[in-house]
Amino acid sequence: MKAALERAGFQVVAEESDAFGAVTAAEREEPDVVLLDIHMPGNGISAAADITHALPDVAVVMLTVSRDDNDLFDALRAGALGYLLKDTDPDRLPYALRGVLAGEAALPRALVARVVDEFRERGRRRRLPLAKQKGVELTSREWEVLELMREDLTTAEIAERLFISQVTVRSHIAAVLRKLRVPDRKAALKLLEER
Repeated sequence: MKAALERAGFQVVAEESDAFGAVTAAEREEPDVVLLDIHMPGNGISAAADITHALPDVAVVMLTVSRDDNDLFDALRAGALGYLLKDTDPDRLPYALRGVLAGEAALPRALVARVVDEFRERGRRRRLPLAKQKGVELTSREWEVLELMREDLTTAEIAERLFISQVTVRSHIAAVLRKLRVPDRKAALKLLEER
């Protein structure tokens, strides 16, 4: 990647192996753009937040293997202007970074739909009526997870069906259980049968 960037006219001013080093180097060098790995030692998302707070004119782009929705949205909330996957062709990286420097967001097409869905989702919450308690509002993704739980699918099967990570499925299940005020899946499904 460094070679691809340098061939395209970029000057790499620092390379760091952890979040602390990345923040320190960014503050010292004040580059136009910083590439960070989400799972770098010390937490790349924290480094992104620190850099965008200290240097608001520096464009931060995450470079990662993670396709997890939570990582994507955490990175964007931390101020990242791009979220590129490590399997991106290195020769395409300079084009993506030039786009970011020109004010564009750098997101793979596969992830753009997730961002759009997230924002559309905020306005479309559905109420789940319950017999013995006030109804609860679930997001459309929580509804999808709940429906697949009703089909008795495992966490891994739900993740595969929805093309999301098992960690993300578990966080949706936890949200559903919390909203339904039940301790586990079995209690949630029993509550649904009673409504």
